[in-house]
This record gives sequence, structure tokens and C-alpha cells, in this order.
Amino acid sequence: MKNWNALTSVVEVRALVERSFEVPCVIFKHSTSCSISLLAKYRLEGDWDFEDTELEPYYLDLLQYREVSNFVAEHFEVHHESPQVLLIREGVCTYDSSHLDITVAELHECYNSPV
Repeated sequence: MKNWNALTSVVEVRALVERSFEVPCVIFKHSTSCSISLLAKYRLEGDWDFEDTELEPYYLDLLQYREVSNFVAEHFEVHHESPQVLLIREGVCTYDSSHLDITVAELHECYNSPV
């Protein structure tokens, strides 16, 4: 898997929204103190098979950047969970999942469905 793009500010989330009109983006909201979150992250990284030009991965440490996490939940109108993955296409969240339901296979399914 390519390196995660860190989300550390609301400005970066707004830039991600704009970027999602060019290439779909995925946000992984991670709690660094949670073993389930760590497992979900390892599974994503281990199974990742998207090309760099297909899907850009973003990482949000929600403990360190709580206000950014709150902004993501509010902006994309999703219930905050941890861990959580959001697929952003054309400025909107088209898929979100949490805990052990987070899989690359699910991302592929949602990535391939129409917006």
C-alpha cells in the first residue's frame, strides 16, 4: 500500500473534498488506543490493491485531531465511529463502514458502483 496522506486540519479535509472530484478518496479514521482499530488498519494495508491513480488513502488520527474528526462526521453527515472508513467521490461520502466491516473487498464493491 502506498503511504497514507495524513489529515491534520479542516483545511486539508476541504482540499480532499475538492480532490475527490478528480480521484476518489478514502478516509480511515483511526483510534491509536484501540486494538480493533489497529486490526482494521492492518487488514486495509495488507489487502490494499488499488492503483495510486484509482483511490487516494487518507489517515485521520482521531485522538490527536478530534476537531478534524468531528468536522468529517458533520461535513459528510455520517455518525462518528472508530475505526471508520469513508469513501469520498465527487465531494460526497458514498460509503462508510466501521470496525471489522472495513474491508478492501467492500471498498471495491462501492468504488465500482455508480455515484
